[in-house]
Amino acid sequence: MDNLSGKPVLVVGLGASGLAASELLLKLGARVTAIDAADTPQLQENVLPLVQAGVEIKLGANGHVSGEFALAVVSPGVPLDQPLIENLRVQEVPLIGELELGWRNALCLSVGITGTNGKTTTTELVADLLRHSQRQTEAAGNIGTPVCKVVPHTRQLDVLTLEVSSFQLDTIDQFRPAVSVLTNLTPDHLNRYDSMENYIQSKARIFMNQRPFDWAVVQARALEQLRELGLEPPCKVTTFSADNDDADLFLDRSLMVSRMPGWAGPLLDLEDCRLKGAHNAENLMAAMATGRVLGLTLEDMREALTGYEAQPHRCELVAEVDGVKFYNDSKATNIDALRRALEAMPEGPDGAKNIWLIAGGQDKEMHFHDAGPALSSRVREALLIGEASDKIRSAWSLFTTCTPVQTLADCVAVTRRKANPGDVVLLSPACASFDMFENYQARGDAFRALVMEQGENSASATYQQQVDKS
Repeated sequence: MDNLSGKPVLVVGLGASGLAASELLLKLGARVTAIDAADTPQLQENVLPLVQAGVEIKLGANGHVSGEFALAVVSPGVPLDQPLIENLRVQEVPLIGELELGWRNALCLSVGITGTNGKTTTTELVADLLRHSQRQTEAAGNIGTPVCKVVPHTRQLDVLTLEVSSFQLDTIDQFRPAVSVLTNLTPDHLNRYDSMENYIQSKARIFMNQRPFDWAVVQARALEQLRELGLEPPCKVTTFSADNDDADLFLDRSLMVSRMPGWAGPLLDLEDCRLKGAHNAENLMAAMATGRVLGLTLEDMREALTGYEAQPHRCELVAEVDGVKFYNDSKATNIDALRRALEAMPEGPDGAKNIWLIAGGQDKEMHFHDAGPALSSRVREALLIGEASDKIRSAWSLFTTCTPVQTLADCVAVTRRKANPGDVVLLSPACASFDMFENYQARGDAFRALVMEQGENSASATYQQQVDKS
């Protein structure tokens, strides 16, 4: 734990992470200045408790900030190439992220989980395993609760279960989980990284402070990608894979099998789980391997994993209306997530194309043509919305029929007219949501509400009701 009492600290960015960092810094006795480039009525309301607590707030701030600082804490949403950050580096102000600040002040072991896709589900699975085994934990980080927010509770915890994004890893220094998990590596956030290699290097930072007695749980293909760049984890490694039976944990038809010494044999049958699809088999294997490292029993893990239900916005079955199933996969914001969703959807009669895909939104510099083979085999028509619709149409029109549509409501209306019993309507955007919605949760909620409205007008509708925990 750093001694920040009486020291001037700058917080950059006043979203949830920045607010939590400011609150923790106050508890540590720091003199806090917090800034944000925005200056909205909502932000003014959000920072009012900090103002009352003595934090100096500067909204609408860009470029240079006057004053000398012992430390700067940067929120993950703040790009690191902006002039303000460069100015801080020139002044040699130590710069860390909210994750780093929270971890330094936590009083328990931590598990860090990253990857392009599946990290949220795996984080939830690991947290469920721990709770089911009577271990005290909280899930925090990129999953939604800032790490700094849970620091006061960590004295009572056995393990802090952290979902970690590449943006958060860009601003770590000492962060060192006892167990690091890497779910997979596929293209994402290429609007922020110069290349796939740079993106992988960012993800690999989760291992950089680990010691030989720590553990890394890594998808087999992701480990190959790390090794190609000379980024071997410096600790003990366990691998898992749904398509490589040389991995320590692998998928044999529906069985998840281990070849680990002292833990060899079938572990879990995917058919017994509520999670479906090869991608979820990998999430389950990653969680089991982590549980093994943490000393959990296989019996306890089986009980927890077979009872776990997919969370909202992740291939969530919203309703079946007149024989058509509507799935909300709003969290799919890249091509690999879209492909995994297509693979997980129920097949049509005799393997016929039966998916009406709703995609589009804000582009993250994705290579949309990479989805071509999956589209050509499963998708009857793609309904495209948002800023990236023209780019997606150019990439996908050779593989399936593409129709630009103005709104999400129009998409649902079109599919209600065109889809037949046995078809699937899938919202899996392969894009960020910020051009049309506040976040992916708001996009998924809007889709769910539209489907429910359609179902209310139907004599034949069944619903999958879930509490939104995201």
